[in-house]
Amino acid sequence: MIEIYTDGGCIGNPGPGGWGAVVVRDGERLELSGGDPKTTNNRMEIMAVIRGLEQTAAGDAVLVVSDSQYVVNTMTKGWQRKINNDLWDALDRLVGERRVKWQWVRGHNGHPLNEMADKLANTAARAAGTKGRPVERRTPSGGASEPVKPSLSHIDESGTARMVDVGAKDVTDRVAVARGAVVMQPATLRLIREGGFQKGDVLGAARIAGVMAAKRTSDLIPLCHPVPLTQVTVEFEDRPGGDGLEITTTARASWKTGVEMEALTALSVAALTVYDMCKSADRAMRIDGVRLARKTGGKSGDFTAE
Repeated sequence: MIEIYTDGGCIGNPGPGGWGAVVVRDGERLELSGGDPKTTNNRMEIMAVIRGLEQTAAGDAVLVVSDSQYVVNTMTKGWQRKINNDLWDALDRLVGERRVKWQWVRGHNGHPLNEMADKLANTAARAAGTKGRPVERRTPSGGASEPVKPSLSHIDESGTARMVDVGAKDVTDRVAVARGAVVMQPATLRLIREGGFQKGDVLGAARIAGVMAAKRTSDLIPLCHPVPLTQVTVEFEDRPGGDGLEITTTARASWKTGVEMEALTALSVAALTVYDMCKSADRAMRIDGVRLARKTGGKSGDFTAE
């Protein structure tokens, strides 16, 4: 399915306006934008969808992602069309020849392609206002597209930290696996395996600590959402050579946002608990290689680091 991410807006309403569309097909990306020196927010929102759909062919399956309730609800819920009928007629023709699905999202929801469409629209609006005439831009003009530029979803355009709005996201099954190690002297590992610590069962305590930490992740990491976890597991294996423990944590949930932070928090606290219980015997221990190993679920797709 071809994906089209769209946005539009004005500097004043009416005023200089711009629209932006990002078309993604088979992993390649096309950026489109344009503007008018005197227009409205709603016209720019509709124009973004029109220009995006014009890059597809009759019969194509297309997902249009827009933060405009005006556009999405008019096309899916029959909102009244009192103005902009020239654009609605053009959009109807394009949609009638394609298999179009519509998805409304909240503005600035953190998805890099939604943010890109917004930036394209803003840039085009400023250009139209400066030049005093309509402008239009297409990048690239042909060939393979550039990769999507990364962005920080927890930072807004003014540089302020924010909690990402996940209200419009779908509930999906999410799984995250984190891995790391506690490196120690072989003698320390033997003490753990033989139960030679006065504080008791090292691995049992670390396992419970990891599970409890995962459940408190949103209290520890300020911009994390509370997640209704369905399972957290903490597993230990001896490192090759007997110089420490490999730790693997898995977090699962059916929710609107991922569980990567829960898996990483479980791993970190489990490792710290091992250190705390064993430091009297080996103060040179170190926690090493904490990382996300795998995640599945969600709009960003699957990820495997190893």
